[in-house]
Amino acid sequence: MNDASSGIGEDWLAAWIGLGLFALALIGIAGPDLLGWAVTTSVWSDLGKALAPASKGYAQLSGAAALLITYVALLILTSFGARLLKLDVKRFAVAFTVVFILSYLSWILGSYAHLAATTPADFQKFGIDWSLRLTNEGGYVVALIVGLIVANLFPTLADKLQPAIRPELYIKIGLVILGAFLAVSAADRLTLATTVLWRGLAAIIEAYLIYWAVVYYVARKWFGFSREWAVPLASGISICGVSAAIATGSAIRARPIVPIIVSSLVVIFAVVELLVLPFIAQAFLSHEPMVAGGWLGLSVKTDGAAVASGTIAEALILSKAAAQGINYEPGWILGAAATVKIFIDIFIGIWAFVLAYIWTNYIDVKPGEKARGVEIWQRFPKFIIGYVITFAVTLLIALFAAPELKPKLKAVIGEANVFRGIFFTLTFFSIGAASNFRRLWQEGIGKLVAVYALCLFGFVIWVGLAISWVFFGGVKPPLVAG
Repeated sequence: MNDASSGIGEDWLAAWIGLGLFALALIGIAGPDLLGWAVTTSVWSDLGKALAPASKGYAQLSGAAALLITYVALLILTSFGARLLKLDVKRFAVAFTVVFILSYLSWILGSYAHLAATTPADFQKFGIDWSLRLTNEGGYVVALIVGLIVANLFPTLADKLQPAIRPELYIKIGLVILGAFLAVSAADRLTLATTVLWRGLAAIIEAYLIYWAVVYYVARKWFGFSREWAVPLASGISICGVSAAIATGSAIRARPIVPIIVSSLVVIFAVVELLVLPFIAQAFLSHEPMVAGGWLGLSVKTDGAAVASGTIAEALILSKAAAQGINYEPGWILGAAATVKIFIDIFIGIWAFVLAYIWTNYIDVKPGEKARGVEIWQRFPKFIIGYVITFAVTLLIALFAAPELKPKLKAVIGEANVFRGIFFTLTFFSIGAASNFRRLWQEGIGKLVAVYALCLFGFVIWVGLAISWVFFGGVKPPLVAG
């Protein structure tokens, strides 16, 4: 909702809310901890241990109290935003309360050990022998399902919740915060071998120059999708899933439903990849462990699922290598996956700007009129400014701050990232609550699934493997000393 009648516009509102939370987090580096009360949900088998405050400095708070405080804070923050968007604040507040409750219950359920545990260490910790291995992002899937149930079985309730069904706003706030989290991770990965870093940077070029063009062509020429659908679909499949679909959809001014539906497919297919690819990596790539890590980073299309896949693959490959008398240092396979994924994420804003420029000047231009430079600015998704600021500021602090401040920086950005997870959960509940099966069918969901499955399993995964082999083949993790 970015038209003039909506006041400030969701793009700018998302940028300011995300930057505000980021600023509060940074104060905690040298001053009081202002966000440590935020509620976190861990993978759990005992429900009483599921919730806790983000910071040990707030250990006196119970998990339930942290959840209540988080709800009140977000209610105040989003209600202020609703006023700026010229919405009915009272109706929004009531609807947001229900949306928050259903979304967070979904997040808690999705963190249940039999759904979310991923590694052998997790299995041992929770005393379980099986799991769907969804990671905490399984909460997104649960939230999506609950939202779809509300939309399709309780349409009257869905209508009443519409003032707070703001998937674009929630996801964009989350993406602004994500910039800071990725910067901390990038700074950590700069300590990896230069070979891994630069090969990872080179490898991601294929996501834009090869993946995107081919997926866009398949969607347009083989399946007959319009540009409005083909762009977010190509971005979601080939680049970075949800984040890329939303950012590039905004850049070309696609209808909100388009990147939302693509985002739901991204999460579902990422779960499938998470359950399958690490075991393929163990079976066929244990002799090239860094290739396995890079491959997963290039192929799995959400951050959490990509990192979880790298974690599982590393545990499996290290175990297999140890049985053969080879003891690799842990962290390098996961590091390759995370490094590649981070560089892919960094380029989301750049690619969105490129598409905004192309659409303004060459595609969505009225006959006989030349696009003005200001139109590029008008189309550019403003929340990406927030994303770039949080990334750049955090990276500069991480690289140049005194060594003793770096652990504190990581901690406070972790607290801000708690809100990113909450806003993503609100997004996926909203995705479901804004959709119904009849509408999905009318929009061509069957063809979307076909394009996604064909491109991901028929092309993207295998090209990613080839590229990873080119850049990481022959590179081995160091052996454990002694």
